[in-house]
Amino acid sequence: MDNQLAKENKGPGIVDGHLLNCPDKPNCINTEYPEQTSHYLSPLDFPESKNEQIMTLAKTTLLEMGAEIITADNNYLAATFTSSLFKFTDDFELRLDNITHKLHIRSASRVGYSDFGVNKRRVELFLKLIKKQIKSSKNE
Repeated sequence: MDNQLAKENKGPGIVDGHLLNCPDKPNCINTEYPEQTSHYLSPLDFPESKNEQIMTLAKTTLLEMGAEIITADNNYLAATFTSSLFKFTDDFELRLDNITHKLHIRSASRVGYSDFGVNKRRVELFLKLIKKQIKSSKNE
């Protein structure tokens, strides 16, 4: 990530309508670029009926996971996670695509080379938890 963005505590944001590609380091996961197989996980598919709720559910899920929300609007959310021991900061971003009904995710370490799979596990946990949120919100 750009050092100035890191100093300002801002994620990379949307670039040309998409989340930023992962760098050539194993400490990043991104659901937008299936051709980047070492960084790819599938995005969250959600029902069209949840278009209005999905970012609120995502924000709630991230807060429950211990994230700090940096910025959020109808189609984009940036959050950070800070490790307890060394205080490393990881960026976690979401981009909502209301046309395809997909929630794209990018999770990346700001520093270092390897994260020992932390970002991948975080995305997998987020997906598991938000799917529960979506399912339980159907019953309301």
